[in-house]
Amino acid sequence: MMDALADFQRRKLLVALLEHNPQDDAPVVIADSESESDAVERLVSMHHVHLPKLADYGFIEWNKDTHEVIKGPKFDEIRPLLELLDNHEDELPADWL
Repeated sequence: MMDALADFQRRKLLVALLEHNPQDDAPVVIADSESESDAVERLVSMHHVHLPKLADYGFIEWNKDTHEVIKGPKFDEIRPLLELLDNHEDELPADWL
């Protein structure tokens, strides 16, 4: 679980899924201010590193064809840590969530 939470992008995605209501039509979007080259690098690393890793852990299910990410079968195992991070976001360093 700690490896899954070790990266900023993975933490942001998992916390976003924690709060995401599948009944909403709006997709989960993780946005921050960055240059175009940084955005491309982030997308490449999400596709080739972060999403496969989280899917391997079972925390997410990732449909590569539709680019859809949903909670995986083991999401509830990491939920307490995500809730702890989310509930104490104001006490964490600025780049944590």
